Amino acid sequence: MNQKLPNATGVLILGIVSLVTCCCYGIVGLIAAIIGLVLANKDMATYNKNPGQYDNYGNLKTGRILCIIGIVLNILSVIYYIYIISAIGTDALLNPELLQERLREMQGQ
Repeated sequence: MNQKLPNATGVLILGIVSLVTCCCYGIVGLIAAIIGLVLANKDMATYNKNPGQYDNYGNLKTGRILCIIGIVLNILSVIYYIYIISAIGTDALLNPELLQERLREMQGQ
């Protein structure tokens, strides 16, 4: 009977979490994706030592791919939020009237 890779399910869950939370300012998803990728690389090294011994390598590969996609999406999300904060300013984020004014300025109205 084959063994299961110890972190394959966790990597899959972290990959899904990183995709679901990519719109939450990018930080939570980025952390989850990086942890998942580190665990995936550790399990891949274990699998490559004895490939015939493990049977859930598919979950590990899928989770690793989701983590990589999650890293890309979360980095794009962080870049977007940094752009928005630099374009609008932190003071406008706390003041709705100033936010509306800055948005109108950006639209050229």
